[in-house]
Amino acid sequence: MTGGSAGIGTAIAQKADSLDAEAAGGPTGRTVAYWGAVVSMMLGVFGLVTAEFLPISLLTPMAADLGITESLAGQAISTTAILAFAASLLVSSFTRALNRRHVMMGLSALLVVSNLLVAYAPGYLALLLGRMLLGAALGGFWAMSTAIVMRLVPEPLVPRGLSIMVSGVAAATIFAAPVGSYLGAVIGWRPVFLLAAGLGVLALAVQFFTLPSLEPRGHGSLSTLLRVARRPRVAAGLLAVLLVFSGHFALFTYVRPFLENVTGVAIASVSAMLLGFGVANYAGTYFGGFMLERNMRLTMALPPLAIGAIGIVLSSTTGAPWLVGALIAVWGFAFGTVPVAWSNWVAQTIPDEPESGGGLLVAAIQVAIALGAGGGGMVLSLGGASGVFGLGGMTLITAALLISLRVRQQPEPAASCQA
Repeated sequence: MTGGSAGIGTAIAQKADSLDAEAAGGPTGRTVAYWGAVVSMMLGVFGLVTAEFLPISLLTPMAADLGITESLAGQAISTTAILAFAASLLVSSFTRALNRRHVMMGLSALLVVSNLLVAYAPGYLALLLGRMLLGAALGGFWAMSTAIVMRLVPEPLVPRGLSIMVSGVAAATIFAAPVGSYLGAVIGWRPVFLLAAGLGVLALAVQFFTLPSLEPRGHGSLSTLLRVARRPRVAAGLLAVLLVFSGHFALFTYVRPFLENVTGVAIASVSAMLLGFGVANYAGTYFGGFMLERNMRLTMALPPLAIGAIGIVLSSTTGAPWLVGALIAVWGFAFGTVPVAWSNWVAQTIPDEPESGGGLLVAAIQVAIALGAGGGGMVLSLGGASGVFGLGGMTLITAALLISLRVRQQPEPAASCQA
């Protein structure tokens, strides 16, 4: 090892020892914010979510190349969601004795492998295998991300740290949708997944140099998951999550077939509209952090209500591309607030078991994505893209009503948390 490399290794070790000493007293004892490590988490989220949603923008060419229908190609998303669901519930238990730095880096490495498998997939089964590995990486990374950010920054800065991490979702939306569809038309869908593998390598490298040692905490068992899930406030929140994300992904998974077949726009216009969605989504992420400091209930309930109304309006329109583009941009802005709001909900509602809470949140989201992509594909086959948007819109409006009436952000009273 060279002197420069040794110096870097020594600096990382000293930084890790310092963080562990501060962490011993819990999140409330944190006095130093490790923003570089938070950014490394954001890059991991960016790479994972980009890979997860690339099939949305590449659905048509993937289906044509592999000789399958668009609705079957859409199941590449639901397959990822199913494995992410399992990983989100099991990762804390299976890695309870492992340093969280090593776990997160291992999951980022798995992201790289999964993208390479998809890029070189000779057929549909190989494609699904790669997407299954992605699901394992995605579910594990997301499940522990909120708990790790809570350990990297002082407690008052946790919402800001989560907002930075979740901004990787919005950045991935910009890349995966418009850039993915454009590059897919120019260089083909397989090279796009090779680029996604490169994003995974970048995230892994930054994590290596910035993410400090984090010894495991909490109980990390399936019984703990069950106890947390039985808390009334947690159960109501998870049901709301299921409705919000299943409604959204019923719309988002099949937005390209909707734009091409219902509104009749060309591929260049599709890319422009998806770019508008992504840019607005990124802005919405930071606006969501601003809103959370003022009214968390409104921040959680208003976006699904707005997106649901937009879905119903789009289901009945057949023209005016400028209007469709404007509505899609508003949709992107509204959804930008959703991931950061629910990450903060975990931090506020389940502060005693954030890894278990994060696992349950991710599990609910992945079930919702599977239901949205799978159910949306069935509706697409039977009633077309307009039917998908109508059903998704009604689901989102139902979610907004549930959040307004039942979802709470405060921690469960001690008596309710007993096993």
